[in-house]
Amino acid sequence: MDIRKIGVVGAGQMGNGIAHVMALAGYDVLMTDISQEALDRAIETITANMDRQVSRGKAEQSDRDAALARISTTLTLADLGKSDLVIEAATEKETLKQAIFEDLVPHLADHTILTSNTSSISITRLASRTDRPEKFMGFHFMNPVPVMSLVELIRGIATDKETFDACHEVVQKLGKTAASAEDFPAFIVNRILMPMINEAVYTLYEGVGNVSSIDKAMKLGTNHPMGPLELADFIGLDTCLAIMNVLHDGLADTKYRPCPLLTKYVEAGWLGRKTGRGFYDYRGDEPVPTR
Repeated sequence: MDIRKIGVVGAGQMGNGIAHVMALAGYDVLMTDISQEALDRAIETITANMDRQVSRGKAEQSDRDAALARISTTLTLADLGKSDLVIEAATEKETLKQAIFEDLVPHLADHTILTSNTSSISITRLASRTDRPEKFMGFHFMNPVPVMSLVELIRGIATDKETFDACHEVVQKLGKTAASAEDFPAFIVNRILMPMINEAVYTLYEGVGNVSSIDKAMKLGTNHPMGPLELADFIGLDTCLAIMNVLHDGLADTKYRPCPLLTKYVEAGWLGRKTGRGFYDYRGDEPVPTR
């Protein structure tokens, strides 16, 4: 299948990152969100990130200009109907994703491949709410999308080979590496990563160490570029909690029980960098541990 037009649902951190790399790779991109403000902010972010790539010698000015010209936006979900490939990158809430697919499907061309950037939710279950389970799969980018080289490709029970091969070809054209994962809760990366983050929160909750000590220990003791609590703030504590709940519910194992402290932070609205407070307070010149 010849994929040329990409539709992206959601202009947040993941959606604008996906639009960024797709446009740089030569695809025409149409991005949608529920507010013009979100779309304008996404274009500003993409422009700033591409400018940074140019300044660091990782992209040419001409490529940057051409890529930005390939990105257009719309507030109308139905406008994505002419896309060859649609990537849903909305908030990690299954009911929201299902509602998007139900609204979008009637407008899609017969050949359109429909995918989700979900980091944990069942691809088979999402596909069952569409008219094309054989043309539906998981297309999970890592954050930040322009920097991270891995993409998880997840088949649902009905995903056909042509769909998988077409998505794999897109990953290769992006200059990224695909890892094929089976459709189990949280797939590969988050199946391993999120319990580690959750255990770091338990370590904080139980008073084994404070925020600074836990992150310092993991950065210097295991050579991680970011400590687990710093990484949780970067990802978003609401996203971390949502994935832990998917693991706990889907695998029915108490080892995946979300730490009560993680739940408390989310209930307080302390979601990490995007809200200014999480395990660190980002409202000053330098991040300060909150515990």
